[in-house]
Order: sequence, then structure tokens, then C-alpha cells
Amino acid sequence: MTPPSLLLFLLLVSISSNPSTKATGAGAAAESPPTPTPWPLQFHSLLYVNGSGELSVVDLWYDWPNSRNFNIIQHQLGTLLYDLEWDNGTSFYYTLDDSRHCQTYHFDVGILRPDWLDGANYLGQQRVDGFLCNVWEKVQFIWYYEDVETKRAVQWVFYTVTGGILKWSW
Repeated sequence: MTPPSLLLFLLLVSISSNPSTKATGAGAAAESPPTPTPWPLQFHSLLYVNGSGELSVVDLWYDWPNSRNFNIIQHQLGTLLYDLEWDNGTSFYYTLDDSRHCQTYHFDVGILRPDWLDGANYLGQQRVDGFLCNVWEKVQFIWYYEDVETKRAVQWVFYTVTGGILKWSW
């Protein structure tokens, strides 16, 4: 079993950084572009994931103060997978079905820090699912969409190393 795309994404985000930013639009020279809002230190979110046609729902529990991230991943018509990640780089993937599968991985990086979007390039605004969003690009393969009004995450899209596209919607 290979590590899920999410961990590969987390690894790449954590070890990559692009400190340059750019503004777009008519008033770009006069105004600084907005900065992405750091994630809350703890939150629970329900995400809908389209991984190049493979659909899943992810119940995400993010807990920065306790150095952990927990994902309950329901693949469409498939396995219910539990993904427990620790900031020390240890991750456990397991099922509770008849297979009782468990796999441990170790990565040199841990969970995303709340300000993981620091250094992202501002791309302007775009409407996504009825929300007007500020859009940032990070490490040339991640696009993050944040609601202009509430500053909450709406969507992120990134390319995997195998050429697939993952679209996460909150």
C-alpha cells in the first residue's frame, strides 16, 4: 500500500517554500494583496474530495496544540480508512472492517502548521460554489481558495506527482 496523496502533499508543502508574492488587478501597485488567514489551532471540517474522478468524503479533525491530525476517509463505494497523523512524522492508516488492515508510515515532516500558506502567491479573486474567494498558489501546484467575507477555506486544488488532480471542498 502506498501512502495516500494527502501525506505526499503535506510533505511537499512542508519542505517547499516560495517567499515571493505578487498582486494582480488595477489597484495592485497601491494596495498590498491580502494574506491567507492562518488555520484555527483546532477545528473539525467535512471535506468532499474529487481525486481525478475518485470521490470521497473526509471527516477532518485538526489539532495543532496536541500535534495531531485525524482523517476519516470514506471512499465512494469503498473502504472506510482512518488516517492518524502526528507532528513527529508518524502516520497510521488503518481500517476497522474485516480486513483489519494497518500500515505505519514515517515522514520527515509532521502535520501542516496553521500558517502553512505563508509565502503563497496571491492570484486574485474567483467565484467558487457561490463564494467570492481570494486565491493563492503555493509551490506551483497548490491553489487555495478562501472566502473573502468569512476568511474560511472553501476549496483547495493540487496536482499529485502522478499527474492526478485532487480537489478538496469544504
